[in-house]
Amino acid sequence: MKMKKIATTIGLSVGLSTASIANAAPTTFVHLFEWNWQDVALECEQYLGPKGYAAVQVSPPNEHIIGSQWWTRYQPVSYLLQSRGGNREQFIDMVNRCDAAGVDIYVDTLINHMAAGSGTGTAGNTYGNKQYPIYSPQDFHASCTINGSDYGNDRYRVQNCELVGLADLDTAATYVQNTLAAYINELQAIGVKGFRFDAAKHVAASDIQSLMAKINGSPLVFQEVIDQGGEAVTASEYLATGLVTEFKYSTELGNTFRNGSLAWLSNFGEGWGFMPSASAVVFVDNHDNQRGHGGAGNVITFADGRLYDLANVFMLAYPYGYPKVMSSYDFHGDTDAGGPSVPVHNNGNLECFASNWQCEHRWSYIAGGVDFRNNTTDNWATTNWWDNTHNQIAFGRGSSGHVAINKEDSTLNATVQTDMAPGQYCNVLKGELANDATSCTGEVITVNANGTINLNVAAWDAMAIHKNAKLTTSTTPDPESDWQRTVVFISAQTQSGQDMFIRGGIDHVYANTNLGRNCQTSNFECAMPIRHNNLKNATTSPWKANDNYLDWYGVESGQSSEAQGTATDWTTNIWPAAWGAEKTVANDGFGVTPLNIWGEHYWLLDVDMDCSKAVNGWFEVKAFIKNGQGWEGDIAQANTPYVSTNHVAQCGKINMFEFSNSTVEIRNF
Repeated sequence: MKMKKIATTIGLSVGLSTASIANAAPTTFVHLFEWNWQDVALECEQYLGPKGYAAVQVSPPNEHIIGSQWWTRYQPVSYLLQSRGGNREQFIDMVNRCDAAGVDIYVDTLINHMAAGSGTGTAGNTYGNKQYPIYSPQDFHASCTINGSDYGNDRYRVQNCELVGLADLDTAATYVQNTLAAYINELQAIGVKGFRFDAAKHVAASDIQSLMAKINGSPLVFQEVIDQGGEAVTASEYLATGLVTEFKYSTELGNTFRNGSLAWLSNFGEGWGFMPSASAVVFVDNHDNQRGHGGAGNVITFADGRLYDLANVFMLAYPYGYPKVMSSYDFHGDTDAGGPSVPVHNNGNLECFASNWQCEHRWSYIAGGVDFRNNTTDNWATTNWWDNTHNQIAFGRGSSGHVAINKEDSTLNATVQTDMAPGQYCNVLKGELANDATSCTGEVITVNANGTINLNVAAWDAMAIHKNAKLTTSTTPDPESDWQRTVVFISAQTQSGQDMFIRGGIDHVYANTNLGRNCQTSNFECAMPIRHNNLKNATTSPWKANDNYLDWYGVESGQSSEAQGTATDWTTNIWPAAWGAEKTVANDGFGVTPLNIWGEHYWLLDVDMDCSKAVNGWFEVKAFIKNGQGWEGDIAQANTPYVSTNHVAQCGKINMFEFSNSTVEIRNF
């Protein structure tokens, strides 16, 4: 069986409404680790700009040693813009295109050291014995090794000896500072807006202050200073020269989400001994600690699936620091492995959500969290904190937003107070607000007249609403919709206690390629809106509540967890007297119906469907028998509008199929 439309990756890429972020100030940047310049440029234009990301941290763009490992980028040979990411012209093109999309570029900048050993760099320059195109032996500290114990008690060795054998620049020297400043100023002239100072802890804060005095303007600077406590060099020393990475945030958040109680997080940040919020760059994980080093601890990564979703939701919803979202790749346990050989944007195909690039910044809970943060900056405090003393929490951002996170195996059912205006809101972690704000493609959260929310958050799930994701009422019908009664029968021999559900819609790849629908960004672009006509079956009616789409994703927000998709009803064309009083679809929601002209065990879906979403009137269907056969096998139906392994039905007509069989009969009402 192939159900290639059903997304199995945690964090489905449900899109966010452009309308909801149009007036929101960007608040979050993303590290596109090891992406090449062409991919970064396309991502700025197609996703990051429209979704409200503030900036991209890119890998070091300068000449480095040759090799496939990711860390070769962190061994500079010169400051020529020729790297694994691309050449100078491609780098400039990326900066300009991202700027036009409203996205800044932050460059990972190596100010502490040059490459170890000897060889040839990516621009063809040779190096060795502390000889480089721009530096000579007199520009370096005398060789010595940083020992593990030095970090706790020997400031001098930490800042003057060689980090893992890398030639240590004499950053107090005027020539070194002038050379570094010239490189940074060149990047600024190109249009770069910010810089990450790698290994800043290994450079004296006074040296960085002197360097900053030679740098033009006031670019954003954040310094990598790993300080988990007990360090000879502390993070607080660097607060005067720019933002500083708060590694304690990553490890403490990871420890709490893995081993502790979310209820502990009510005063997360300064209350936990972290640096001031205005100085901190925070992250759930980064390229170092997700590999088990660089301040690693109980770090949560993409490999943790939904736990990673929830941790990022908290980071993006909680008002502390400048958050950085990690966008990484699957290194398959090889912590040295460089990026995948396939580009992210591969001839129109997005190589995300598989075993190559992870694209976590596109996961709906993370992208939705960015949208929430962008729209709640005007209330920089938590309000109405609620918890169950364990792993269910909710809190507000004043009248600007409210969030709830459930990291337990049972549903979060609670009534919580908010400062939100009464009305209905789109849960931006799961859905998209329509451009006219009259509907949401995902879950809708109601704020009651008294400002409360009756939370119903599924196990290991979350919700987030904000003031700019509020639905408005409208009595004007969508002029482009085409609602028609549509019936689907699927024949399957079943027994008592078994029920049939179906899923369906439009194939993602076909829609992306041929219909101009971006189903990878907004899953519901490939779903069929429905309104159930048969709500009289006492068994199936509860499963049909809040089932607004025939889609590929199973239970919708607010739908019963017992449902496996869209529920159907058992029908027959005859009712023998031995069965007792006759049951009919008209009166009982199941049984005899004039629409069934074939026999027993024909399961019925009777809905009004928006045929404007179909492909020339066609859509796909796949059946699942709960407590029975499970999913049906591949289908090879003839004369379909495109190749599919599913049944293909016509909107506005009566369609009859057989379970795991390519038989089809379509007739008019």
